[in-house]
Amino acid sequence: MKRYMGDAMLLITAFVWGSGFVVTAIALQYLTAYQVMAGRFILATFILLIIFGYKFKNFNLSIVWRGIVLGIILYISFALQTVGLEYTTPSKNAFITAVNVVVVPIIAFFAFRRAIDRQEVIASILALIGIGFLSLQGSFTINLGDFLTLLCAIGFAFDIFFTNVFVQKEDALSLTIVQFMTASCIGAIVLLFQGDFTVTMEKEGWYAIIYLAIFSTTIAYVCQNWAFQYTTATRAAIILSTEALFGTIMSVLILHEVLSGRMIFGAVLIMTAILIAELKPFLYFKRRKDAKKRIVS
Repeated sequence: MKRYMGDAMLLITAFVWGSGFVVTAIALQYLTAYQVMAGRFILATFILLIIFGYKFKNFNLSIVWRGIVLGIILYISFALQTVGLEYTTPSKNAFITAVNVVVVPIIAFFAFRRAIDRQEVIASILALIGIGFLSLQGSFTINLGDFLTLLCAIGFAFDIFFTNVFVQKEDALSLTIVQFMTASCIGAIVLLFQGDFTVTMEKEGWYAIIYLAIFSTTIAYVCQNWAFQYTTATRAAIILSTEALFGTIMSVLILHEVLSGRMIFGAVLIMTAILIAELKPFLYFKRRKDAKKRIVS
């Protein structure tokens, strides 16, 4: 039962993150990328502290340092994604971000020397080709927004990898609180150095920040970090990868974004790469089952 609850939480996370690409694009019409970052994390941290403040009694050095690591990775990844969205479209931002699923096995190889199999190599090549169709312009150059988004995908791959490792040893909510506190502190420091601290903005800007803080940050990360304890990494990655589809659907419906045939083809290649990378265990066991049937017969 908990496994299905975990899958449901991840699906909610994917949908909320998909809508977050559109809401962030709206927020950037009224605020700078770093104001959006600081606003969403500071407000999300206050919400977590009000609801789960009792978790402080469980804090120890292990939770704190792991949460700080996750917070640093989270802020850098979101900063790259948010700044990238200033120079590219929400749909492209969503699909390139989803490439993080393909990057995770590469991180696992360097961290644990786990072999990269043929399916992962094929998936990586397909993902790169897909990014090319999605992002390369007529002069075969990639714009700044797409490049920053690709870097953010690598950052989120590290976030997924370390979160999966850390929640097996520490309380998920406690890690999330420290993670958000760290990201909030970084966001505030960046704004102080830039001199962009302000509480006066258009109401649309406030609405966007509130949505991002409550849904795309607090609810999404609490659901994700909790769900990682009760579902497999493969199922989690497949479900979370659907955020790209949700992001594209929302950007077309709300922002009336127009997708070219080449962009759609690139997006299909990226989704195919993600499925190849994450479904390979099922393919492997299916081949073994078929082989056993042939032997028996």
